[in-house]
Amino acid sequence: MMNQPTHSSTPASILEVKHVRKTYRLGRVKVPVLHGVDLTVGHKEWITILGASGSGKSTLMHLIGGLDRPDKYPTQPASIVYGDRVITDMGPKGLNHYRSTEVGFVFQFYHLLPELDIMQNICVGSMIRYGRFGYGTHRKGVEKRAKELLDRFGLSDRMRHRPAELSGGERQRVAIARALINEPALLLADEPTGNLDLKTGESILEVLAELRSDNGLTMVMVTHDERIAARADRTIRLIDGRVVEQSTATTH
Repeated sequence: MMNQPTHSSTPASILEVKHVRKTYRLGRVKVPVLHGVDLTVGHKEWITILGASGSGKSTLMHLIGGLDRPDKYPTQPASIVYGDRVITDMGPKGLNHYRSTEVGFVFQFYHLLPELDIMQNICVGSMIRYGRFGYGTHRKGVEKRAKELLDRFGLSDRMRHRPAELSGGERQRVAIARALINEPALLLADEPTGNLDLKTGESILEVLAELRSDNGLTMVMVTHDERIAARADRTIRLIDGRVVEQSTATTH
């Protein structure tokens, strides 16, 4: 039975997803992944999208983040709306601006660039945002913020190290700092503790919870772990590409 939160307990909506479907092709075979997903996310809310491997949760997060596009169905068009902007109507330039100014991404496998040091990895997002020539104008401010993030994560003495010289937990902290360098309002985290041991994973969740509270972030986290999902304000359960349950946390 679906447990829906009451309107009064849900913050004003900042993100709305409607009628989202996604199908991939493997050769001649169509593989449906999402089947008409609807959901809303409140301003400054932390939700988890919970599901087993293959349930479509990472695909849904990629669509929300503008990394992919939903299928087109003329009779029931998909829409993803963030604030007053319709993400599904954006062209490449608009999507790039959305990804580089409004959204921060944290992935399970960090995706740090091995040839760059930690400071450079954190600043990459700003390099993309401002472009090759514009970055020079903003470089001083960006590096100041990067150092502040490194201080917060206890990595100030590691800023000139390469990713291979860091532990898994340290790499994920760097990845979180990179996601925050452009001061996004929406943080998307795809299994952020999935590649870490239990103790290190708990420390990363504490970091994310503190950042969400301090910075007023809206956070969407993908996980297969019920224990992690219980930390969020609300959990949306996916099975075979369909929302089957939404539940509100009773404790924090």
